[in-house]
Amino acid sequence: MSETVSKPAGSVKAWLTSDTPGSRLQARAINLWFAWSDLVRNPLAVVGLVIITLLILMAVFAPLIASDPPNQQNLADRLMAPGAGGHLLGTDELGRDIWSRIVYGSRVTLQVVALVALTAPVFGLVVGTVAGTIGGWTDRVLMRITDIFLAFPRLILALAFVAALGPGIVNAIFAIALTAWPPYARVARAETLSVRRADYIAAARLQGAGTLRIITGHIMPMCLSSVIIRVTLDMAGIILTAAGLGFLGLGAQPPLAEWGAMISTGRQYLLSHWWVATMPGLAILIVSLGFNLLGDSLRDVLDPRGAQK
Repeated sequence: MSETVSKPAGSVKAWLTSDTPGSRLQARAINLWFAWSDLVRNPLAVVGLVIITLLILMAVFAPLIASDPPNQQNLADRLMAPGAGGHLLGTDELGRDIWSRIVYGSRVTLQVVALVALTAPVFGLVVGTVAGTIGGWTDRVLMRITDIFLAFPRLILALAFVAALGPGIVNAIFAIALTAWPPYARVARAETLSVRRADYIAAARLQGAGTLRIITGHIMPMCLSSVIIRVTLDMAGIILTAAGLGFLGLGAQPPLAEWGAMISTGRQYLLSHWWVATMPGLAILIVSLGFNLLGDSLRDVLDPRGAQK
């Protein structure tokens, strides 16, 4: 029985480590396998993966992990210290369990990260590859628009958009996405300029491939690794921007549990009841650290020039 189980496992590993791939699918699978092997050999990358995995599990299983409903108030238990009265991280000024609110707040953080990561990099990738491939006035117009967005600090620009759209988590996500795409456009344009005159691009043109086919089929795949690295490294900044909007009352609105808003309400108790603001601040710190560790490790794995250095 053990031989039957080990043979398929061995054959799969041999297929993933073959020096002579028999198809494009196998070649891509081999590249992914070696990239994953390099990633897990880095202990800092493993730490980052563990933190992000725990964040996802916390958000998915929040009702099972939380000890109390996040908005349940009990004024008799207000401002209890960590560990007192069965409250792991203490309670806030309304007697709400801080651990439960942090757990449910992970859902808001994950929602912001996921929606921004699915919108801003895609838009920036399209703008950058189109500008770099077509060139001319198209490149100049798109890059000047990008420069205008880059001229403003991200938080200030997000504040302006949220002030115009109105407070709320949806408007905050939209504002963060609007301010996050310019760096991806710059990265994609730089990668496009380095490959647009390559021999394989010229060969594709000779075979009759149009501009759209060249951008989507040849240039965008070459830019993906750099964009993915940038996305992972930017996640900490996106989390901090969302927390900043929540801190100023322009992000998630009460009674929704959000880490930035929790810090804002707990700042007045910082000297007398430090845990009210410190615990959500530590949550932001740990999650941001996890994304930074993973981003640095992905840069070493996916960027050949960085790996050679």
